[in-house]
Amino acid sequence: MIERKPPLTDQTDASPDAPEPRFRDDVTVELVRSSAEDADVLFAARVSTAGEQSLEELQKDPERSRGLINFLMRDRHGTPFEHNSMTFFISAPIFVFREFHRHRAGWSYNEESGRYRELQPVFYIPSAERKLVQRGRPGKYEFFEGTPEQQKAVTEAMEDSYRQSYARYQEMLDAGVAREVARAVLPVGLFSSMYATCNARSLMHFLSLRTKDERAKVPSFPQREIEMVAEKMEQLWAGLMPLTHEAFNTHGRVAP
Repeated sequence: MIERKPPLTDQTDASPDAPEPRFRDDVTVELVRSSAEDADVLFAARVSTAGEQSLEELQKDPERSRGLINFLMRDRHGTPFEHNSMTFFISAPIFVFREFHRHRAGWSYNEESGRYRELQPVFYIPSAERKLVQRGRPGKYEFFEGTPEQQKAVTEAMEDSYRQSYARYQEMLDAGVAREVARAVLPVGLFSSMYATCNARSLMHFLSLRTKDERAKVPSFPQREIEMVAEKMEQLWAGLMPLTHEAFNTHGRVAP
């Protein structure tokens, strides 16, 4: 991760009290709260055949539990995977959230508002590992490493643009312009934050589309920045529901 605080190229462009721009090449994902474990899947699935069971009864035979979860995943009996909840705090560039919000079924979002608070100057710049060159046609794109010259051009262009746009934003605020109007000058590389709540079934659908994994039955080619978010979410979810996560991978990373 990088986080740099370079000086403005032209200090006269900024308000004396304006915070300095900061640049990040990573994302933040935190599990805020959860009610999610493999037993939730078992409770929901077995009520149709055995009625209500205690947690002790469900835990008597771990291999049977693993087998049931694998059966449900394999045959795509999806509703038992919905009886749980996870809330994540996510900080990422705005363009990542625009892709994220395409996922609507089983998701709830609350995002930071540029109408009600002054937005902070935290901006995204790709790391040196981020592939910069795109070749091919829609549906057949391939990405390749950029040259040092391309990386330098990207970094300089983004930093200059971010500094200028945030300076103009501050100028409008200082002139008394409403935050909801002034924010229009800010770019999609600005970091925003949100709470995102989902269940395991909706998360699996998200992961199937927003990660690239050789175990997937259906190939996916996500933009790297949203994949960075998805990878962190998956790691946290795997710790909560290891049997469900294992079955998801075993059966081709397809949401049931």
